[in-house]
Amino acid sequence: MKKLPYDETIQCVQCGYCLPACPTYMTMGKETHSPRGRINLVKMAAEGQISLDELQEPLDLCLGCRACEPACPSGVQYGKILEEAREVLHEHKGQSTSKPVKWMQDVMFQKVFPDPKKLRTTADLIWLYQSSGLQKAAQKGKLTKILPENLSAFEEVLPEVSSPSARRKRPAAFQPPAGTAARFKVAFFTGCIMDAMFEKINRLSMELLAMAGCEVHVVGGQTCCGALHAHAGRRDDTVMLAKQNIEAFEQLDADFIVNNAGGCGALLVEYHHLFHGDPVWEERARKFVAKTRDISQVLAQCELPLQHPIDEVVTYQRSCHMSNVQKVVREPLELIKRIPGITFREMANPGQCCGSAGIYNVVNYEESMEILDVKMETMKATKATIIVTTNPGCLLQMKLGVQREGLSREVRTLHLIELLAESAGLSVP
Repeated sequence: MKKLPYDETIQCVQCGYCLPACPTYMTMGKETHSPRGRINLVKMAAEGQISLDELQEPLDLCLGCRACEPACPSGVQYGKILEEAREVLHEHKGQSTSKPVKWMQDVMFQKVFPDPKKLRTTADLIWLYQSSGLQKAAQKGKLTKILPENLSAFEEVLPEVSSPSARRKRPAAFQPPAGTAARFKVAFFTGCIMDAMFEKINRLSMELLAMAGCEVHVVGGQTCCGALHAHAGRRDDTVMLAKQNIEAFEQLDADFIVNNAGGCGALLVEYHHLFHGDPVWEERARKFVAKTRDISQVLAQCELPLQHPIDEVVTYQRSCHMSNVQKVVREPLELIKRIPGITFREMANPGQCCGSAGIYNVVNYEESMEILDVKMETMKATKATIIVTTNPGCLLQMKLGVQREGLSREVRTLHLIELLAESAGLSVP
């Protein structure tokens, strides 16, 4: 109880400005599932008025979108309260978790996500499943329906995974066009799931940066950003991964460390918080953070040959973590509007979360679908034929939303990089 962030909770004056911004409060209608309600519960637990077990469900059902922070007139650090409370709950829960479940969790967080080789092997198996025709046969025979509903739903919207040979042949560096001086020297953050499941978007990202006049390098030794670990309250694992990434990117004197996933970027720009008070690592982390950029921030400073018109209606699903934590809002919209032919239509309540939130949509599937259904109503009102996202989780979630609405033939869901690459005439094998 003493480890709970009590001092931060008393900054909340319970005004309620956060309520309209909170997706779970809007769909669940309970104070315990609102930001001020959760803050009050953390405060009560710290005071010993309720048990940690009573705190578990309200915090588990929080998306962590942090839309409440911009809405708060008192500047309450909700993200800090949430993450630190989840650390306490993880420690508490670990004492009662069964050994098989704990072992499985440890394997995923400590052995799989941080290990590029294991993730590549997983991607290879999914590629084989897709390219061999097994996926089509399984879907046609409805064999995937034997899976739990959440897994069956996302199996149907899996991205087309790069072949093993294509991944092996990807260069470690990309250069600007011949005769062009490099405008920026960029170290590219590949991520874990991003480089396994969405490698095509990573490849297009690096090629676009090079086309825009950047010298791009894939730094060796980098690993998972640690965002999923942080959301699960696994602080020690998060710190270990942060140190590995900081050390890896210190090897290259780059102008920017660039990522293309809103969720990853949100943790990367807060690495220094993990080392508060550490005289050595906090400074190293601050230098890392000072160079960290979302890819849209870099591309917006460059000239891109967007020569191929896209005559479609486009709307944009904002990544919560990119908007609310990284504070990157203007650049993606600017890049979309640069593309010739596009008619851009903003969704009503554009900052509303889609319900993805890392693996929230897998572990809290029903609650996530309720939030997604609200988002899809605002999307349909735009009559868009393309939904643009800037985060892999949002990409899959919106694809699922399109499928649930029966719009798969009319509406495409693309990462911003895919849309820009299409206009620039770029493709990958």
